[in-house]
Amino acid sequence: MATSEDVRENVKKYYGKRLESSGDLQTGAASCGSSCRPAPRSVTEALSEVHPEVTKRFFGCGLPFPAKLKGCRVLDLGSGSGRDCYAFSKLVGPNGHVTGIDMTQELITAARQYVQYHQEKFGYKEPNVTFVQGYMENLNEAGIQSDSMDVVISNCVICLCADKRAVLQQTYNVLKEGGELYFSDMFASKIIPDHMKQDAVLWGEGMGGSLFWPDLISLAHSVGFSSPHLVSASHIVVYNSELKAKAGDISYASGTYRLFKLPKSPAMSNATVTYKGTLAEFPDQLDFDSFHCFKRDVAVQVNGEMAAILQSSRFSSDFKIQMLDKQESKSETTPEYCHLNPFLLADKLGSSVKQCSKTSK
Repeated sequence: MATSEDVRENVKKYYGKRLESSGDLQTGAASCGSSCRPAPRSVTEALSEVHPEVTKRFFGCGLPFPAKLKGCRVLDLGSGSGRDCYAFSKLVGPNGHVTGIDMTQELITAARQYVQYHQEKFGYKEPNVTFVQGYMENLNEAGIQSDSMDVVISNCVICLCADKRAVLQQTYNVLKEGGELYFSDMFASKIIPDHMKQDAVLWGEGMGGSLFWPDLISLAHSVGFSSPHLVSASHIVVYNSELKAKAGDISYASGTYRLFKLPKSPAMSNATVTYKGTLAEFPDQLDFDSFHCFKRDVAVQVNGEMAAILQSSRFSSDFKIQMLDKQESKSETTPEYCHLNPFLLADKLGSSVKQCSKTSK
């Protein structure tokens, strides 16, 4: 697996032909990561309405479903069987649209078989889901236009990609200003050594290509994104003894993060923000991430980057934002990142994966 093309071909074979269902995977990556609170009813209901044959071939490791999706244009990177796409189809409503992109023809073909089923189940006059074959390292080549998406999601597939910087850069490019990347993935407690990256099974399981979690922060900043915001995390249990031995002292966690495409050179001023309680499923409190939980009608001071996120994103109408006169100094804009460590959050939540989509039979 010396080149990106080698990695792609191995992953295509691993997921397109070798695996008949998610139960064939050997690790314990969660089908739902733990967060500040349970998933909203709309999400669980949408997932429950996805055709069982689609769910059977779901390989994800998290639950990347952000709030306030009605009418949004959503792109799913590595859409696989289409489970998340069809759930998003329900959540964005008839005026929204969901595009799923995957490089594996077998999974794209399988996903397309259920477009009409879900259109009729949700009562839509027209389908609002499209599946395209292509590479998430080159979204424009696959027909995804720049500045066209409100939300990009990904569910445990960036760890399968060799060129993660290209994935983040392409994602940044296709997002509208104020848009966000909301994704779940596998992360490592240490930098993965080269010999593990060469192991086809370790790579196919996500273990060989997992990012050392602090590298996500530097990668995000390098392509223009805001600092990542950690939403949820779970420890990953590797059940296969052979793979566990190969991993040695490297541990794995499932982490869900959100990153925003901010306006160019936004004014980074601290602000006082007050959540209005206007999101129907979150009338009393909006858990934006594991660090920011906004209670209705309670003013909270936030740093300049969070203020810019709330001002420029689809959440702007849900907050009263009062910018403060004080500009952030350079020292104030260089925060510590311990709160972005998925292993620490998983410890805090007492969360580990026991039975889930990446579990051996």
